[in-house]
Amino acid sequence: MKKQLIKGNEAVVKAAIIAGATEFFGYPITPASEIAEAASLYFPKAGRTFIQAESEVAAINMVFGAAAAGKRTMTASSGPGLSLKQEGISYIAGAEIPAVVVDVTRAGPGLGNVWPEQGDYNQIVKGGGHGNYKNVVLAPNSAQEMCDFTIKAFELADKYRCCVVVLTDGCVGQTMEPVIFPDEIQQSADKSSWALYANEKTSNNIVTSIYMSVEAQHAVNERLQVKYAEIEREEVLYDAVETDDADVIVVAYGITSRIIQSAITDLRQEGFKVGMLRPQTLFPFPKAKLMELTKKTKLFLVAELSNGQMVEDVKLATEFIRPVRFYGTYGGKIPTVDEMKEVIRAMAKEV
Repeated sequence: MKKQLIKGNEAVVKAAIIAGATEFFGYPITPASEIAEAASLYFPKAGRTFIQAESEVAAINMVFGAAAAGKRTMTASSGPGLSLKQEGISYIAGAEIPAVVVDVTRAGPGLGNVWPEQGDYNQIVKGGGHGNYKNVVLAPNSAQEMCDFTIKAFELADKYRCCVVVLTDGCVGQTMEPVIFPDEIQQSADKSSWALYANEKTSNNIVTSIYMSVEAQHAVNERLQVKYAEIEREEVLYDAVETDDADVIVVAYGITSRIIQSAITDLRQEGFKVGMLRPQTLFPFPKAKLMELTKKTKLFLVAELSNGQMVEDVKLATEFIRPVRFYGTYGGKIPTVDEMKEVIRAMAKEV
């Protein structure tokens, strides 16, 4: 195990190499540009391939091609770039090939600005392209988790033959922290049962997302729903902080969750019974855990750097048994610990 002081964005690249990624196709966009920059340095040094594509559309289609050929491959971008990649991500889902995408979210809509936000939740978690598909979505809140979740993303992508998105924000991506990297470098598993290795053994494999009969397209969609149901049963991750006796539970992810955790520590010392549930997977969402918490808590507060895109999922998971409140900021404005303490304190007094 090696410990290094490193930015979250750069940790993604070193973790990808450790995870056995052999190709990176990217196009720079702030605040994700360090990922492409680091990949251009480290991938060739490790004997891997880095290509700066001519556009985000080209990059995601290069990922499609390399993944179809059995490679562990990835790309990274931010809000406007992810919007352009959505068609390719839908093709990846329809063709059932494994790929990893990193989204370092910036403020929007439109070009917005380069400051951190969480306004990409809907397009990433709900499947921003066309069709009946989902992405597995991992939500790190530290440079260490940028490393760990990138490695896990490749494992899940291969396991379920799907697109896995590491959804983070500009703050986590740009923050420099100590990261412990594993020593062992993984290798991609044999995929000759479906991939195209340009040899006789795989020459009859077909990788496609187009089916010209109603019956065939129906069957593909049914198979996808079975897969997503399995993912919801088997792959939920979350972090529960001080939830056993909490009257108010804050639901937050990414950089917001770190602010909330500091606020909770201070509020506990003041005698307020508050806690936090941090989804580490946004799909699959920790529905069962939230329902379990309705038996203990009196109120949920969803805190996001957005207009409340996760609120609906919390309300549905808790089946409106308890009140669900929302506090959000926009445009890259990150609330302070004191600001969140004031909001949570008010909620705690309400119950």
